[in-house]
Amino acid sequence: MKRISTFIMVLACTFATAQTIDDVLRYSTENIQGTARFQAMGGAFGALGGDLSALNVNPAGSAVFNFSELSVTGSNYHRNNDALFGNSLRNTTDNSLEFNQIGGVLVFKSANSPWQKLALAFNYDMVQNFDDRFVAEGNTALGIDNYFLNFAQGQALGPLRVQQGEFIEDAYLDIGSSLGFGAQQAFLGFQAGIIEPTVNDDDNTSYFSNAEYNSVNQEYRQSTSGYNSKFTVNFAGQYQENLYLGASLNFHNILYDRVTLMDETGYDQDSPVQFTTFDNLLHTEGYGFSFSLGAIAKLNESVRVGGSYQSPTWYELTDDTSQRINSSLAVSDINFIDFGIVNLYEEYRIKTPGKLTGSVAIVFGQDGLLSFDYGYQDMSQAELRPTSDPNFSSENDFIADALGVVNTYRLGGEFRIDEVSLRAGYRYEQSPYENGEIIGDLNGFSGGIGYSFGGSRLDLAFSRTEQDVNTFLFDSGINSAAMINRINTNISLGYTVKF
Repeated sequence: MKRISTFIMVLACTFATAQTIDDVLRYSTENIQGTARFQAMGGAFGALGGDLSALNVNPAGSAVFNFSELSVTGSNYHRNNDALFGNSLRNTTDNSLEFNQIGGVLVFKSANSPWQKLALAFNYDMVQNFDDRFVAEGNTALGIDNYFLNFAQGQALGPLRVQQGEFIEDAYLDIGSSLGFGAQQAFLGFQAGIIEPTVNDDDNTSYFSNAEYNSVNQEYRQSTSGYNSKFTVNFAGQYQENLYLGASLNFHNILYDRVTLMDETGYDQDSPVQFTTFDNLLHTEGYGFSFSLGAIAKLNESVRVGGSYQSPTWYELTDDTSQRINSSLAVSDINFIDFGIVNLYEEYRIKTPGKLTGSVAIVFGQDGLLSFDYGYQDMSQAELRPTSDPNFSSENDFIADALGVVNTYRLGGEFRIDEVSLRAGYRYEQSPYENGEIIGDLNGFSGGIGYSFGGSRLDLAFSRTEQDVNTFLFDSGINSAAMINRINTNISLGYTVKF
């Protein structure tokens, strides 16, 4: 009966969670993924088109195709993270292999209409790969007891006790369902013996720490996995000789898992608590919708200009979480609270800001080309919804103050020698924060080669981005953070066939 009753409590446990600015930024960012040619040229395709992943920049680009095409791309993602925490630096690497793009375009030509070409395209892109991990280890004056004290102060002691005949995991789920996340964290800290009431009375609302230290050693491990994918349905046309117009409907899908493991030691010799472990699991899934409009104009045989509008993306997301905790003072049955005991949260929504892109390209006949894109996105317009929720309202005020305009610059070039195409690109993206010390600017460069077999093409690309990110170890309750230097390196291979 114990496991059956726990399962029923899991299904019944629905309560508001604390989504933050980090959730908004995670799902607002689209990396330069897509076809190998697109990646090699830094994604600077807004005035070029003629590539399935270019539809992510300008939906008019499908009308540039002269033939119907199919393409598929696979990538190896290599992550290198240097995490500075306290005075210690830890390096972590991670590799994953994914099919990140597949799509096709159908081109219909007409000799008797001002609309010389119509194109219908379908494309899948993994716009963000969440596979990553880092380890932060070092001494800090801010122990995990501060996390639990932050949530416990003001909470009545009575609900934090396990009632007679009640299982501890049922009490954990029930307090989360009835009193919310903060009271649930206070319950964990109390049952693990990390915090203690100042008065042993059910009406007590003040607590102190059982951990005594000047500094503690923390080892924090975080692993993430999942993706943000986009399936695009696109329609575009070429009007007379020099104008291309297009529109896309984009259907987004999100799967995100994050596991964090924290071990804390190094307390004073006479401290009642001598070790603490605290682990968390977050699972997020959902879907979204956006649309885009764009145009490309040929000013002459060499110069093209483009402009596009990417609408906000409206996401519907759900979270579930699991936790486990232990310490030298924990109650004997604390291990029954584990990753099999799941908190289910109500659905919430995120609206990411729209984006404007302006582009210019110079085409040197069959010899090559140069292309430049500028993107403008005001991240302060992002929102957690419903905005009527008081928790979301306060977080949205913080988002509006903390985030600002993200200017993006992309430069790409291609040089052709017979059947061989040599490519290179550069990408610069400003920090979404007004304070660039929280997340730094992103710099990236790329290169690649393509070989045409006439009716098909094989492309190889290499891309590298680097960015410094001040990563908070917990979403709320404690401001411990590690400064992480992130270097992401992708190697992609793509194949395209015309028909």
